[in-house]
Order: sequence, then C-alpha cells, then structure tokens
Amino acid sequence: MSQSPPLPTVFIDGDACPVKSEVYRVAERHGLQTVVVANRFIFTPRDANVRLQVVPAGPDVADDWIADNARAHDIVVTADVPLAARCLAKGVAALGPSGRAFTEANIGAALASRELMSHLREVGEITGGPGAFRPQDRSRFLQQLEHAVVRARRALEAQDGA
Repeated sequence: MSQSPPLPTVFIDGDACPVKSEVYRVAERHGLQTVVVANRFIFTPRDANVRLQVVPAGPDVADDWIADNARAHDIVVTADVPLAARCLAKGVAALGPSGRAFTEANIGAALASRELMSHLREVGEITGGPGAFRPQDRSRFLQQLEHAVVRARRALEAQDGA
C-alpha cells in the first residue's frame, strides 16, 4: 500500500489578515493543515485541520514563530515583506493578502521599497497607509493561493517519489 505524499501546511500571519476565510476554504478543499499565528485569540473554525498558535506579544514574535516552523513547500500568507524574504530563503512560498506572490525575482525590490517607504514615513513625507482592500484583491489572492497549493503539492510529490 503506497503512502500519500506529505501535504503543505498553510501558515497565516493572523493579525489583521483580511483573507483568513478564503484560506480556510482553499485549505479545506485540498485537505491541508492551516496554522493561524497571532499574539492574541482569534476566532478560527472548529476544524481538525485548523489551529490557532498564540505567541507572546512583541515585535516579530509571530514572524519568528512562522519562520522557525514553516518547512520547504509550505505556504505562508503575510503582508510582512521581511517575513516573506525569510520564508523564500527556506523554500517556503509566500503570498500577500492582495494576491501578490513574493518570489526570488521580486523580493529584493519589495524589501527596498519597504525600506524607502519606512524612511519617508520617519521624515514625515508620507502620512497614508496602504490602499483599501478591494474585491479584485480577494479574487487575485484566491487564484494565487490555488496556484501555490498546486505547485507545493507537485513539489512534495516529486520529492517523495525521488
């Protein structure tokens, strides 16, 4: 009897993530484990494949937990660019809530842009935050998450067959 290849786990950087319910639906359809990481209680579905990991409050504590626990071919949903870079370095897929897939090709520019915007905020040049979350962001996110799950499953199957 052959064993099923391992499945990717989806990690959600849970504080202020606007697409948690979309992740739950996609993960349920594929039978994936989902871990929501936050520094406070967040409602999660009563599902054996979904769990909440509460971490202590503090800068980057949730990010550190995710980076330490995600493994190659897992998927991380985060708007945090430095966390996305840490994940990519480990072979973990990183996807922003607006559907932006972080890749080796775009993470350097994303980090540089983040630093520039942070500097501009520090000197008082920028007072606004990111734009409003739109329905097309949700749609793009669902498409990109589905693609990420398929890629991760294929990679794990190939790895398991090697």
